Amino acid sequence: MKDGAIIKVDQLTKFYKGNATPAVNNVSFSIKRNEIFGLLGPNGAGKTTLISVLCGLYKPSSGKVFINDTDLHQHLKSLKKIIGIVPQDIALYPTLTAKENLLFFGNVYGLNRKYLEDKIDECFTMLDLEKSKNKKINTFSGGMKRRINIVAGLLHNPEILFLDEPTVGIDIHSKKIIIDYLSEINRKGTTIIYTSHLIAEAEDFCSYIAIMNKGKIISEGKPAELIQSFANTKDLEEVFLQLTEKSIG
Repeated sequence: MKDGAIIKVDQLTKFYKGNATPAVNNVSFSIKRNEIFGLLGPNGAGKTTLISVLCGLYKPSSGKVFINDTDLHQHLKSLKKIIGIVPQDIALYPTLTAKENLLFFGNVYGLNRKYLEDKIDECFTMLDLEKSKNKKINTFSGGMKRRINIVAGLLHNPEILFLDEPTVGIDIHSKKIIIDYLSEINRKGTTIIYTSHLIAEAEDFCSYIAIMNKGKIISEGKPAELIQSFANTKDLEEVFLQLTEKSIG
């Protein structure tokens, strides 16, 4: 386990009812405080299940998750307050404006109204959305919706942010704005756990990478270290292909 870990995972296994093979199979690793931790893997590798257990949506079949050295599933109510979740699906109300959506989610978190107004204005400025805050979500482009989706998961200033495919299917302009914004909140102290199929983006964005296949983590390390540890690979995508093709074979 890494020193200074904010998340520690110990022999975690997760079965779904009726399935003989676990979706996550005896996984142990840790995530360092203030890391940008990338979880990569092919479809069906177990990434979404693992993330769902780490953020408290699912209980593990066996094993434990510790956040700040506290058992997540025994202290779920208190620990959920320091966790932010941004799902791949857009979790916004289409007929409300961008600001109305964020006020709604801020009220769900029980945030002070003055703090919430200031936080929303700050996020609109950072994400280049000031001119669109009073427009309905159903008029937004895919990239603009993704930006608002991310803000909704960050209103309560979580220590840990889980992101599932945050830049999938959006334009280059929106992608740059989102990555720059996430890098800034990471610099301010938020630990980020990020899943993506965009390997080149992960190589540039993440400080640490774990590659998952068939329910197991098959390799992990800093992007440059992973690339150096495999012969004849020039980037993380080639490492990923080598690992997952070997694992499948």
